[in-house]
Amino acid sequence: MQNFEYYSPTDFVFGRGVEARTGELVRRFGGNRVLLVYGGGHAVRSGLLPSVEDVLRQAGLDYVAFGGVLPNPTDEQVYAGIGKGRQAGADFVLAVGGGSVIDAAKAMAAGIPYEGDFWDFYEGKETIGRALPVGVVLTIPAAGSEGSGNSVITQTATHRKVSIRTPYLLRPRFAVMNPELTYSLPAYQTAAGATDMMAHIMERYFTNTPHTEVPDAVGEAVMRTIRDVTPQAIANPTDYDARAALMWCGTLAHNGICGTGNEEDWASHGMEHELSAFYGVTHGAGLAVVFPAWLTYMAEHHPAKLVPWARNVWQADTPLEGIARFKAWLRSIGMPVTIAELGITGFDLEAVNAHVHVTKGTVFGNYLPLDEARTRAIYQLML
Repeated sequence: MQNFEYYSPTDFVFGRGVEARTGELVRRFGGNRVLLVYGGGHAVRSGLLPSVEDVLRQAGLDYVAFGGVLPNPTDEQVYAGIGKGRQAGADFVLAVGGGSVIDAAKAMAAGIPYEGDFWDFYEGKETIGRALPVGVVLTIPAAGSEGSGNSVITQTATHRKVSIRTPYLLRPRFAVMNPELTYSLPAYQTAAGATDMMAHIMERYFTNTPHTEVPDAVGEAVMRTIRDVTPQAIANPTDYDARAALMWCGTLAHNGICGTGNEEDWASHGMEHELSAFYGVTHGAGLAVVFPAWLTYMAEHHPAKLVPWARNVWQADTPLEGIARFKAWLRSIGMPVTIAELGITGFDLEAVNAHVHVTKGTVFGNYLPLDEARTRAIYQLML
């Protein structure tokens, strides 16, 4: 196990009706004038957004709303939100939604007090030195952004989808998590979220670092739980216990606990970001296509960690059998496992393969570093 520093200051407020505490929590963490960031779907359809607005008003908080954040949020949306937040004199950013809304809110929180272009942070030109505090009312368990300092934004002009990690400034101060708010999620969105959780753990699990028994055991347990409760949540959308387990799995998958002491990989996420940036696919569904292909390639070229993964998560005797069971599980919850099933027509493998190396570098990934020939072979396996 490597040296590590683990910082997780988020106050997780979990259970039925806890969204009623949102105003109290904003006040506790110093907010007075709130930029309220939300998407265009679930938060509105469920009636949650008006409820949150009422709670803010009852707490005596001023707020300005910025809605319409789309899946795979773009720099254009972030610029607009920064402008609105500055105009309102916002001192706190509240995200009501899932990972895309939270990621956009974090970018706005970093950009509002910054005199330059917020994209400087994503390009690596500047380091975030100051950010507004962020709070979350979670509606979609998936990305785990409610418990991480990560943010992923797509630059529209270049199709570059870039992730940053800023745990000390962009981890949310609080996350309000009521599993009942996920009852009305479509089955496809529930399944895509569960796949994203699995992927977040596997990016940490597949490591060459020796003696990672503790994070491995935690990751395996969370993956098994996701495996078991996702079909239950889809079959019975109002099963509180299944929804609660899935929601907490999403947080544990990405708050860093499963990667303590590991050299993490993240090659599969880099390859999927090209699919969602170019073709607008749902991130979790894209990962359902990328990860089995990546695993299949690794089964031949670097199977070491696939052996315990197959045995301890899928009760399989071999890596290939484990991959087959993983793919069967993905299909059983309604996820695609090929480019065609993802709905992409006219897939330009060579353009996508070239662009991933523009974004990620000549070689990327740690479990087995991927050059252009290796990523091409993995993209071909997705076909």
